Amino acid sequence: MALTTVAELRSTLGVGTLYPDATLQEVADAADAVLIPMLWAPKWFSVAHSNVVGTGTLYFNEDVRDTFYVGQSVTIANSGNLYAGTKTITAVGEYSISVTTTHSSAQSYHPIFPYGTVSTTTYTDWTTDTAVQNAALMIAVEIWQARTATLSGSNAIDFQPSPYRMSAQLLAKVRGLIAHALDPRSMVG
Repeated sequence: MALTTVAELRSTLGVGTLYPDATLQEVADAADAVLIPMLWAPKWFSVAHSNVVGTGTLYFNEDVRDTFYVGQSVTIANSGNLYAGTKTITAVGEYSISVTTTHSSAQSYHPIFPYGTVSTTTYTDWTTDTAVQNAALMIAVEIWQARTATLSGSNAIDFQPSPYRMSAQLLAKVRGLIAHALDPRSMVG
């Protein structure tokens, strides 16, 4: 999902054809990487996994019996190569789900750091939300400015120029635009 297109970014920055599309796409992708994890999505966090031959089990810190069901397709990421991708749930426990994997040996319960993600079908397309699109564009412009003009426009509390624009204030600048879309499980502050 691209919240900001290269054409939008090129037009906003007024850079014409001075920079290649790939350079601008990197900035748009970085803006997505900052913003998308903050948006509400049907995503749960797996904290550990175990497996026996042919079956892997993911564990959660919350009761998932009413969240997942046997036969449901989920997309698993950051939980190990054998779990990665779209899988069909074969069993649901109180704090776990099991899926078919290609494990050839058994491994006991062990934690996942950072937590893995298990996502279901989403019904919201943030690329059609103009407030979210504008927030992504604003973040992309800030990233671009930090890359090309490190001392421009950022001032410390004593009005002295600061060379660092990519602070915690990056999201604070757009929080009002994305307030309706923020995931309550995302970062606070």
